[in-house]
Amino acid sequence: MALNRLDLNLLHVFDTIYREGSLTRAAQALHLTQPAVSHSLSRLRDHFDDPLFTRQGNRMVPTPLARRFAESMRPGLTQIQTAVNQFHAFDPRTQRKTFALGLRDVLESTFLPPLMRNLTDYPEIDVVSQRLARRDMETALASGKLDFAVDVLLPVSNQTSHELLRRDRLVVIAGRHHPAVEAGLTLDDYLEARHVLVSSRTEGPGVEDFELSRLGVHRRIALRCQHYFAACRVAETTDLLVTMPETYARIITEQANVKMLPMPTEMPAINVHLYWHRAYEQEPALLWFREQLHGVAEQ
Repeated sequence: MALNRLDLNLLHVFDTIYREGSLTRAAQALHLTQPAVSHSLSRLRDHFDDPLFTRQGNRMVPTPLARRFAESMRPGLTQIQTAVNQFHAFDPRTQRKTFALGLRDVLESTFLPPLMRNLTDYPEIDVVSQRLARRDMETALASGKLDFAVDVLLPVSNQTSHELLRRDRLVVIAGRHHPAVEAGLTLDDYLEARHVLVSSRTEGPGVEDFELSRLGVHRRIALRCQHYFAACRVAETTDLLVTMPETYARIITEQANVKMLPMPTEMPAINVHLYWHRAYEQEPALLWFREQLHGVAEQ
């Protein structure tokens, strides 16, 4: 397996197939034909005397040897890409580029509209928003499947950089007919009311419940659902209350017959962070897109 017998361009093909899990998507990402990618894979298989990828349904699954090779090869390939990128400026008005952004559903609603509005002057720039399990975020950033992720503060390794992007706070949503809309919402009112808890988990308390427990009180959860929009539609026609981030609540109040009320007790701020992998942080295109995300957060 002498290095001088291996075309280093094949490493880029290998890495792209590994990341995309598909010859078709790899060909699209590399701007090559699928037969050209298949030919490159055949050369790699001959070189390593290993199939490297096996087809399982619609996916190309790496073999154990391919996984070991990817883990040891990627840091070096990343260094080469970073070194090359440092000598090439990025012009968003003329260069076509797709950015992959990890967002949960609430953050999609608050980030994507102003982001795409700001990108109107850059018609060659595309954005793919996707939701991944938080446990997979660092792997996706390291592999290049994600360029950035936006989420609450999470424990991450020293290979993942992050910075505060925006501070939010919790507010309460109530139907406009709710007595608290006119009379004001006291803590006693809040605790006596029935509530909607929005969570992707099937059990366990919300952030606000942890804080209430510090005060030695608890609230009555009458409904647990997955999306704030659905929760607010429930509040629109019932006496149930919804506790949610203010930024998204402002959007909801424009679309539903509900009113936003301040929390009747002090709650910690919701800190929204921007995450990226250290290996790519000097790439001109990613530096530019990071500035765009900060611009959206400031709006």
